[in-house]
Amino acid sequence: MDPFPKPFTCKEKPRIDYPCPWLYKVIGLNEEDLRKAITTVCAGTDNILISKSHTSSGGKYCSLNVEVLVKDDEQRLAHYQNLKNHAAVKVVL
Repeated sequence: MDPFPKPFTCKEKPRIDYPCPWLYKVIGLNEEDLRKAITTVCAGTDNILISKSHTSSGGKYCSLNVEVLVKDDEQRLAHYQNLKNHAAVKVVL
């Protein structure tokens, strides 16, 4: 028996019923810049809710929760990529 278990793999893509709300956690250095990035990337999208999530103990990083109503896989993945590629954003979860 292998002492190191293999990582879990999913053979089937999860079923997502669209439209649905989708939550992204966006992390960066400046809350105002993050908010601008989110509103720019998600412009034209209905029902955007941005809420503060956390600030690091040293105050260097902050994170925001972004809930967006996505219409399909393409829109969900486009928001993720565009947030990830924005200069103000360090990480998107």
